[in-house]
Amino acid sequence: MGLFGTSTSSPPPPKISSDGAPIAPDRTQRAKCWEARDGYFRCLDKNNIIDSIGEKDKAEKNCASEGRGFEANCASSWVTYFKKRRVMEYQKNQTLEKLRAEGAQEMPGQMGPGAPPQK
Repeated sequence: MGLFGTSTSSPPPPKISSDGAPIAPDRTQRAKCWEARDGYFRCLDKNNIIDSIGEKDKAEKNCASEGRGFEANCASSWVTYFKKRRVMEYQKNQTLEKLRAEGAQEMPGQMGPGAPPQK
């Protein structure tokens, strides 16, 4: 039983395949996870919290129920990954905005995985 008499359920442990590797979540489980993540992130946005790891107390105070839903519907490694990615995406967007404000212009073309080779 959790604090204040509520219980939290975590997702069942992943099933193990015959070769000993965990079986990945199916489409329905992933959709539940993403829905719970989106709800948690909406709450964080509403409360001006970017880093729910660094501002753990503030996030727990303002978004406790959404956070429990997120953690109950997603693997713990996914929860950590999504929280860190949120901060990284925010920092990336802030850097891009700063560069645009300084007059930087995007270069034509695309770089990164899946990009056509540069000549």
